[in-house]
Amino acid sequence: MGNDNEGIKNDQPAAPEKNERKGGTRLDAELELYRDLVETPKEFGEGFSWVSVAGALFCGLLMFPGAIYLGLLAGLQLNQAATWVTVIVFSEIMRRALRTMSKNEMVILLMVAGAMIGGNAIIPGGPFGQMIWRQYLVTSDAAKDVGLYGKFPGWYAPAPDSIAIEKRTFFHIDWAIPILLLFYMTVIGFIKRFTLGFALFRLTSDIERLPFPMAPVGAQGVMALVEGEKGERTWRWTAFSTGTVLGLAFGILRVGIPAVSSAFLEKPIMVIPLPWLDLTRVTDSILPATATGIIIDVGLILLGFVIPFWAVLGSASSVLITFIVNPVLYHTGILTSWRPGMETVNTQIANKVDFYFSTNIGIALGIAAVSTYQTLGQVRRSIRDIRAKRRKTSGRMTSTEYSANVNRGDWSMKLSFIGYFLAAASMIAICKYLVPDFPITFLILFAFLYTPLVSYLNARISGIAGQHVEIPFVRQAFILLSGAKGVAPWIAPIPIENYGNMPQQFRTIELTGTKFTSMVKAWLLTTPLIFVLSFVFWSFLWQDSPIPSDLYPYAQKIWDLRARSQMIMWSATTGSEDAVTLFERSWHPGFIGVGFLFSTVVFTVLSIFGLPTMFIYGMARGLGEGLPHGLLMELFGALLARYYFHKRFGRKPFLQTAPILLAGYFVGQGLIGMGAVSIRLINAAVSMAPF
Repeated sequence: MGNDNEGIKNDQPAAPEKNERKGGTRLDAELELYRDLVETPKEFGEGFSWVSVAGALFCGLLMFPGAIYLGLLAGLQLNQAATWVTVIVFSEIMRRALRTMSKNEMVILLMVAGAMIGGNAIIPGGPFGQMIWRQYLVTSDAAKDVGLYGKFPGWYAPAPDSIAIEKRTFFHIDWAIPILLLFYMTVIGFIKRFTLGFALFRLTSDIERLPFPMAPVGAQGVMALVEGEKGERTWRWTAFSTGTVLGLAFGILRVGIPAVSSAFLEKPIMVIPLPWLDLTRVTDSILPATATGIIIDVGLILLGFVIPFWAVLGSASSVLITFIVNPVLYHTGILTSWRPGMETVNTQIANKVDFYFSTNIGIALGIAAVSTYQTLGQVRRSIRDIRAKRRKTSGRMTSTEYSANVNRGDWSMKLSFIGYFLAAASMIAICKYLVPDFPITFLILFAFLYTPLVSYLNARISGIAGQHVEIPFVRQAFILLSGAKGVAPWIAPIPIENYGNMPQQFRTIELTGTKFTSMVKAWLLTTPLIFVLSFVFWSFLWQDSPIPSDLYPYAQKIWDLRARSQMIMWSATTGSEDAVTLFERSWHPGFIGVGFLFSTVVFTVLSIFGLPTMFIYGMARGLGEGLPHGLLMELFGALLARYYFHKRFGRKPFLQTAPILLAGYFVGQGLIGMGAVSIRLINAAVSMAPF
């Protein structure tokens, strides 16, 4: 970032002087600050070109297998790293071809590269990562413990004794129906994202004018690369380069050494413990029934720079509460399943069964209630403002905020409604066919009422605090009330979904001045391509060694935790009538009430004293259910930013710089990861050769 504070401030947009009314919505000073970090452009350009196609092939063929491997090894998401590497490589190619790449082309190239990586931290690597998870789940100890071994339907995964599972191959007829169903869900998901997701963007960003504080991350990163390509070494490029060097240095220790050593040794060498340094057994005499540990990752400190301070503080407060409450609950005889000597995973499962399964349902229900309350108030204010405008204009709506922006590449809202209706209707038909016991009325209500409503609520939360909160137990309650038995109801494609993250993606694209139609073209390219490449690379890695195994320490721990957590609920419809199921042991209505009361009271107190309500959203992210291991470094980053960097460089300049620093860090760590993983994959290919 440099030491010249004045140099940083020169090209920043001016901060708003006071609270304003925009689009019929009141925004407080902090929300207005985040909305204006990057000014919305007036002109929009086409970004999809042959560069997008070449970038998709480059990222998919060269980086995709590495992203899968690093996700299994350390839980690293290389979406951002791979996208920046792709853009940098193509920028150099274009420069040597005496052609510059436009900002809009860079934006779509970033999107294409990110889509080609696919997946998430738990299950990386596109749609076939789900197939690998399924083959693990049907054969897992968690399934055996609740009596589900061999009871999964054939449309979900092959039987545990199938040759397809024993030989670790997708080239078997037993995988035909699961793969066809997966392809169908991929297509339907694409349609829903660009119909319902776009409608939510129009409502929350264009009309309600919410700030979407995380949207400038991608937008400003593109600006850094554009300036670097033109030779403009401004503060953005300096911050990006600094983050890259930091990522390179730390990536050697955390990713490089384990990945390279795994190519030659039975178990990889861990200089930094992966996925975390577990201290639960060390502290169990002081903090009984409490999972303790730390994820050693500089990236978490940088993430603390970016996430709104009160959200981080809320998460940290929830961990502190857990450290106080868990020992008390243990000594009072509530946490009875925990035993000394348990590590993090077993401690989390034991506490979840005894207390947190029910309590977290109550907490999330309370947050849903207060979010609904906020939303209803917002709707009432918006309606009043609309009526006032109509009275002033003799009933005519003149504001451009309510009309489609053709220059931006908007499409018809009518098209969005029709597209979503057809996609949702087809899901209802498929779900009813797979699980005939499901009531058709409930399926219709979930597809056409619940999903749009909960998506809107989450879009508002994302627009205000950059957070994402699910309303719990809706899907589960439906399954329990439906009377359906067995495991099929839990794995069927019920139309209970949340597209609240899509408005932030649209907002990011808008800030870069790129047409939304370019975004659609990019997804039409990457959706079938990632499906094919995911099949190829997962087939190779699965054939090489079982997944998970000692080669993949992150997946080995997290997949076990996820499977055992899922079985708590699934046992409600799969257990025998004369036995106490895991669900019955975990279901405590009184604790649900405690959680609901706690979240609503905290929200009320924050509102009375005028404190940021994003504190409660952050608290929901860390209380009980989430692992506390990464929050210590995240909190350190948030405190360092607020009480040092904000004072030295100014609050708004630093908030604009921090996302670019984080993006550079991901690139540096990703470069190390790609180089190390290539050695591992080449060694695996040679060892499988018949000579």
